[in-house]
Amino acid sequence: MGANDHHESFPWKHIIGFLLSLVLTFAALWAALSSGLPLKTVIVIIVVFAVIQASLQLFMFMHVTESDSGRIQTFNMAYSFFIAVVVVAGSIWVMQFVL
Repeated sequence: MGANDHHESFPWKHIIGFLLSLVLTFAALWAALSSGLPLKTVIVIIVVFAVIQASLQLFMFMHVTESDSGRIQTFNMAYSFFIAVVVVAGSIWVMQFVL
């Protein structure tokens, strides 16, 4: 196995991931500002686009599938998801009951 087996000459995967991220961001922006949809529908659309974009970035930029140890990657992602849920839930709780 050579030193350059995992590298391409031009980062097409990163360009495609970046463009898809832009499309998802602008689609969420359109849903929020110009769609005229009910608020709950807009929130659901934004959350769905956020989950898709997070998954896209994990696979396109964070190289999740390129690791030799899947168990460590799975644990790290589960732990990161737990931390994200705690931070978001804690922020909502503070904003709802303290402010």
